[in-house]
Amino acid sequence: MYFCTNFSTMRRAKLAELIAWKGSNSRKPLIVRGARQVGKTWLMKEFGRTHYAQTIYLNFEQNKRLKSLFTDDFDIARVIVALQAESGITIRAEETLLIFDEIQAVPEAITALKYFREDAPQYQIVAAGSLLGMALHANISFPVGQVAFMDLHPLSFVEFLDAIGEGRLIAIRNSRDWKLITAYKSKLIERLRQYYFTGGMPEVVATFMADHNFTEARKIQKQILTAYEQDFSKHAPPEIVPRIRMLWNAVPAQLAKENRKFIYGIIKEGSRAKDYEIALAWLIDCSQVYKVHRVSKPALPLKAYEERSAFKLFLVDVGLLAAMCDISSTTLLEGNSIFTEFKGALTEQFVFQQLNSTGESVICYWSSERSTAEVDFIVQHNNAIIPIEVKAEENLQAKSLKVYYDKYRPQAAIRTSMSDYRHHDWLTNIPLYALGIESEETNIFKKNNAY
Repeated sequence: MYFCTNFSTMRRAKLAELIAWKGSNSRKPLIVRGARQVGKTWLMKEFGRTHYAQTIYLNFEQNKRLKSLFTDDFDIARVIVALQAESGITIRAEETLLIFDEIQAVPEAITALKYFREDAPQYQIVAAGSLLGMALHANISFPVGQVAFMDLHPLSFVEFLDAIGEGRLIAIRNSRDWKLITAYKSKLIERLRQYYFTGGMPEVVATFMADHNFTEARKIQKQILTAYEQDFSKHAPPEIVPRIRMLWNAVPAQLAKENRKFIYGIIKEGSRAKDYEIALAWLIDCSQVYKVHRVSKPALPLKAYEERSAFKLFLVDVGLLAAMCDISSTTLLEGNSIFTEFKGALTEQFVFQQLNSTGESVICYWSSERSTAEVDFIVQHNNAIIPIEVKAEENLQAKSLKVYYDKYRPQAAIRTSMSDYRHHDWLTNIPLYALGIESEETNIFKKNNAY
């Protein structure tokens, strides 16, 4: 299946992380993780193009000869000679970026990263694999502690705005001048609704950038979803493929419930957790779904209070969720009344995606013991725990958040909705289109939203 990779006008916030890696004195081989089609290959090549004199790009899935380089031993001097012969480029350690793409196709190459680190740390290597296959090689010697990781996600809302040429709108949005921001809220809401449709998969955004054609953007989304389904059969053990498909296709229905806690019985009557454990682990390892656990108590560290059996599942991208449900652009852009219920699920997916895009926060949710109150997200960031309640429209009620506040008295409590910014007593309302520009003490998106 062919996907265009001409994203020349896009900028990714993660490029700054790659630049910092290049300048680090303790630099290790870097593995870029993320689902298929989130732009890993483009980002690595763009990094090489803009910050190195030369780049050697090697795709281990396409070039079968590369496997033989790591079959006999891990003599790095021999490997470098072979890579020079393969690429026709003389490798100069400080001026050359080595890109090992789809590295999971040659498990021994993953092991070899340890020897690059120990025996030849001067070489600068960025590797990538969508984890479709990497998670299956449990018997390889993984270089624990010898590699660094960077997670790449779909474009955030701010990256989307930048890609479609809305730099001035970003500047207004980031100004913290709420009167000015409110004056432009209709434009920001329009772009937000477009983002709900397109999501942040780079190829979809690139297609939309060309002429704002929603039909063509949806075609690309459907192609990505088809490619994911094909990958199930290609990479997963045959015996779990049917369960992977059933679980994957059940996520929209789970999110559509008023209580979004994942229930295995909805997949198939009588289903139990143990029936789908391996299938779910496979989808999580491939970054196609994300698990958000319930916490019994919002205390540090948040992970210590996760309840492993109670969780929500979110997809990799809000646009793919809309495509799986065949939600039309008209429904999203015009606020069709038949969409009222599911819009809450789409909005919660959007908020999760923005939270998750930085990779710097622990994300959970909270509900009372009898589930009479639920806070959509509890986020640990910089030793602060912040509750966030999500509203799809301008609903200003925050009953569950008030129950949480009265019980735990957090330093900050956020409701995000289509309503304007306001701070009143214990609660701050942040417009959905402005997530990330709230006050410094509650800013949990700052790094990924700055240009």
